[in-house]
Amino acid sequence: MTKLLVTGATGKLGRAVLHHLLETSAVPTTDVIAASRDPSKLADLAAKGIETRKADFADEAGLAAAFAGVDRLLIISTDDLVTPGGRLKQHKAAVAAAAKAGVKHILYTSMPNPDKSLVSFASDHLGTEEAVKATGIPYTILRNAWYDDNYLMSMPHNLATGTWYTAMGSGKVSNISRDDCARAAAAALAKPLAGSVTLTLTGSETLGAEEIAALVSKAAGKPLAVVQLTDEQLAGGMTSAGLPDFLVKMLVSADANIRAGNFDLVTGDFETLTGAKPQLLSAYLEGQKSALLASH
Repeated sequence: MTKLLVTGATGKLGRAVLHHLLETSAVPTTDVIAASRDPSKLADLAAKGIETRKADFADEAGLAAAFAGVDRLLIISTDDLVTPGGRLKQHKAAVAAAAKAGVKHILYTSMPNPDKSLVSFASDHLGTEEAVKATGIPYTILRNAWYDDNYLMSMPHNLATGTWYTAMGSGKVSNISRDDCARAAAAALAKPLAGSVTLTLTGSETLGAEEIAALVSKAAGKPLAVVQLTDEQLAGGMTSAGLPDFLVKMLVSADANIRAGNFDLVTGDFETLTGAKPQLLSAYLEGQKSALLASH
């Protein structure tokens, strides 16, 4: 029996990974462990026969206990983007605990090109990748491209005003759905590739702002004009709209990263892991029409 543990099991990605482990990869429930800092939120999984454990990334000793007897561990990056250095500290604690617990294979959800990325949190991912490699334990690093799902945060508002303000310039970005990333992570957890590998999960195309806007407009049935701004103009607009500083920095840095070409890449790694093609952004958006038209 091979024990597979997924951290962040209450989150959207963690939940989807567990779904694909059981449904797509057909892993027996007895082989799966779901971990969260609040296991009470995993009661529905426990009812299915899945073991649940408490895994608080602020408690390294507790993490070592949570990871005991685990063969393959998926560390899903945490959501602590507010505290400078906080997320990397959490991730390093999890990696150290994995080594202490004798985990045989570590999987980690990262981002494309963290070594040269301009995105505000790229150093968290790069530092975690380095910590994983330093353990000497075989690993699978999954660098997830920009989620299709991220557009649902801003596009309803953009469609309501008919305008998308961006600092992407002429840069292009490859997108992939969170669900596809979960499917690939589940496949890698169920049957990892030999040795240690770093994979970048992308869609099958890269798109510019005008192309993305056209897809959003078509899916929603409403016009959407693209207005290019400088980083400073975009930051000013977001700040005046009341967005918190860390989020403004993240979104502006993401646009700068697209403009620099660091998100402009397509790989076949998703297909290598799953044997399937990733969903196109157009198909994803078509399925999200009601979300795109939700009033904000």
